[in-house]
Amino acid sequence: MKEMIRLFYKTIFFFLFFFSIEAESKILSIGSSDAKVTVKVFSSLTCPHCANFHTAVFEKLKKDYIDKGLVKFEHHAFPLDLAALNAEVIVRCSSNNEKKFKLLDQMYIKQKVWAVGSDINKINELIKKIGSELDLSENNMDDCLKSSDAQDIILNQRIEAQKKYKIESTPTIIVNEKKYLGKVNYESFKKIIEKNL
Repeated sequence: MKEMIRLFYKTIFFFLFFFSIEAESKILSIGSSDAKVTVKVFSSLTCPHCANFHTAVFEKLKKDYIDKGLVKFEHHAFPLDLAALNAEVIVRCSSNNEKKFKLLDQMYIKQKVWAVGSDINKINELIKKIGSELDLSENNMDDCLKSSDAQDIILNQRIEAQKKYKIESTPTIIVNEKKYLGKVNYESFKKIIEKNL
């Protein structure tokens, strides 16, 4: 009986361990896993402040710190509406990590083009146009948008983030598990990074 209980707990532990690794692997990240600083950004692709952070801070951060192995950057999906959720699904439609970040860049750069109005079908067409510009096929994107698994992964990440970090607005930026709120320009963000290096 004791052996069966022990086996039961081992099995439970294995599944919990496997699924937590699986969940972690679904997070979009770039940079060295050995980096001293980990930047987590919880954002919604329809949020203008998130787009501003990405275009004004991320690119410089990538050049100055991520590409040099000093910072690991994680994009955590925190969709605030269906349009943001569908855009996240398309970003994850590519199997190539570099392309995922290119899709992410384009979603933010072209946010004012696609994240408009309330017709989700029109929004989906505009999102797919961005995907097709980065060589995603129409069929692939349609399959991704129909996949409840893709949506579930993103929504579960959002729920977990809400529980763990008490996210109240986007973007929420966490550097080495310390939360930073409000507008962030690159100079002030650079000071935060330097302090943690």
